[in-house]
Amino acid sequence: MAELGSWQAIRLHGLLGTEALLNLFEVPAEERDLILTRKRTTSITVEHRVHGKAVVRDQKPLLQSKLEGSLVGCSFQDWLRMLNSRVFFWLTKERLQTLMCAREYRVRPHLVLVLDTLRLATRFSETITLAPMNTGNTQPFAHPRSLSTFSPMADYPFKERLHRGPYYAVVELAVEGGVPNIMDYLIEASMMQCSHCEKSDSQVIRTIERLFP
Repeated sequence: MAELGSWQAIRLHGLLGTEALLNLFEVPAEERDLILTRKRTTSITVEHRVHGKAVVRDQKPLLQSKLEGSLVGCSFQDWLRMLNSRVFFWLTKERLQTLMCAREYRVRPHLVLVLDTLRLATRFSETITLAPMNTGNTQPFAHPRSLSTFSPMADYPFKERLHRGPYYAVVELAVEGGVPNIMDYLIEASMMQCSHCEKSDSQVIRTIERLFP
């Protein structure tokens, strides 16, 4: 799930972590440090004379006061820098729907990318990390977390967690730095939004427009 305004930049430059994106767009050091070490309450648009525009997503689900109390062995700024060094992926449609239908995001459409997971995991096996929790969220509880919450894919205790069911076995997949050649793994890109289904009286995500292929 990405900002809708990011589609053209993603097609050109790939899906980059915030830090890699800011470096590519040659954002001045002082501005870059503020973006990387402070919670983003709104999305930020960066511009470059050659690369055009890109959008850095907000971090609304993250509450600083709760997060600071949950961190083990690192500072709030360390944690933000770690988050900003990666690109994060949801592994189930249910988790994607939960985020898209959250109060902060359900009122507007978003860009949703569907990837060939096996090819991506094979190509980026050395830079993929897995986590058993939503590391950027502190609602409703801020569970303890540290930099070791992320495990290299080969070391992740998948079998031990599988008894919890697929929904809980792996919560987040992150790629350090990002995926610059994202189009090589892209199956589908769409503009999607949370919608209320009257028949089942529930919230669902619906496609507004197919962007790729």
